[in-house]
Amino acid sequence: MQIKKQLSLFDLAMIVVSLVIGMGIFRTPVNVAAKAGSVELFFAAWIAGGVVALCGALTFAEIGSRYPLTGAYYKIFSIGYHPAVAFSINCIGIVSSAASVAAVTLIGSEYICAIFFPEKATDETYRGGIAIASILLLYCINLLGLKASSKTQNVLTIVKILTVVVLISAILFTPQAPASGTVLPAATGWQDYGKMLGLCLIAVSFSFAGYQATINFGGETKEARRILPRAIIIGLLLIISLYLLINYAYVWVIGFDALGSADSIAAILAGSIFGPKGYTILSVLIFLSVLGYVNVNLLSNPRIMFAMGQERALPAVFSQTTKRKNVMAVSLSVYTAMAVLIIFFAKTFDKILNYTIFLECISMASGAAAIFMLRKAQAGKDESTFYKVKLYPFIPLLFILAYVFVAVSIYGDDPAAALTGVGAFAGFCLIYFIFHAVNKRKTAT
Repeated sequence: MQIKKQLSLFDLAMIVVSLVIGMGIFRTPVNVAAKAGSVELFFAAWIAGGVVALCGALTFAEIGSRYPLTGAYYKIFSIGYHPAVAFSINCIGIVSSAASVAAVTLIGSEYICAIFFPEKATDETYRGGIAIASILLLYCINLLGLKASSKTQNVLTIVKILTVVVLISAILFTPQAPASGTVLPAATGWQDYGKMLGLCLIAVSFSFAGYQATINFGGETKEARRILPRAIIIGLLLIISLYLLINYAYVWVIGFDALGSADSIAAILAGSIFGPKGYTILSVLIFLSVLGYVNVNLLSNPRIMFAMGQERALPAVFSQTTKRKNVMAVSLSVYTAMAVLIIFFAKTFDKILNYTIFLECISMASGAAAIFMLRKAQAGKDESTFYKVKLYPFIPLLFILAYVFVAVSIYGDDPAAALTGVGAFAGFCLIYFIFHAVNKRKTAT
């Protein structure tokens, strides 16, 4: 069945924001401050991360404009490299995404438990039940079709943006914390600063990741060649602005020295605005933000599985859609089941999430590098209908080199995590070739 084009510029921009802003910005500034050691390097890392993310947004905007397809993040690897590479990278992405959804939903459930069931706040059964119920509620909404799920996403994303804006407003209610951490250590050389910046960029890059998945909606976007690039760029510029402002608020209210070892930094900002009720208000807002993160993953990942089913990298049943609502019901159901099952093993999967960050860097860099092959493949076509990134090839190259730098930093900091990611990639490649050989034999007989 032909996929209907239903998404507008606003719908897609809201998807971009929710793909990127999860729980990270309420936690990762602590990690960045601890690694930075100085307020200058702290903000330099966030600014550098924003510039790199914008370069990536421009690059993926062109890729999405050239190939406005459903599940395009799978297809660009299949076209630019090899179906086995596409299968491996996307399978790891889907599994880690499902694990992330499970972990983030459990975190959100803790906030709600603390308000409505304070005596059960540490009870894993209650938290797990709320997490599973939340995922299943959004699953049911997604079964109603893209229109219903995208409208739900718009509301949840607006709540998420308002949450960040409210926290930023803490600078209006709180005197500035004593200035500290403003002088770079004189004994440290530039090589050490480069290493420190690399470690900071691990957490910063994690906080900015996700926007590339927007190209998965190309086949369902109205006037995709024009709308998709604009949505990615608008969404990323909004995210960069919000991130820089909320980090300024963290430093203003908490102080840089305290930020590196603080707990519940978002709660501190909320308390400075609302007083004792701050935690309760923040808990509700963060839970709604978590629902936005869950819903956008229920939107995005089944579309990758749909594309894999179309190319027979997964069984063809994954490419089926319902007749009435055009819902990728099998892909959606399998992804939801993965997230629900992982709820029961979330503690085990916490380490897996860390191990996949290295492969995420390789995925982002190689995905962006596909632009060179895609331009070559489409040479001679009327390129006036495509969005073309300015300052080519400098912008894509800067993005690729930045993510290679982060990958090297991860390897230097935790070689086991990097090697585990590579091992997972090789394992999925082996699965692809076995599945491909079995399918080939069935076709021959």
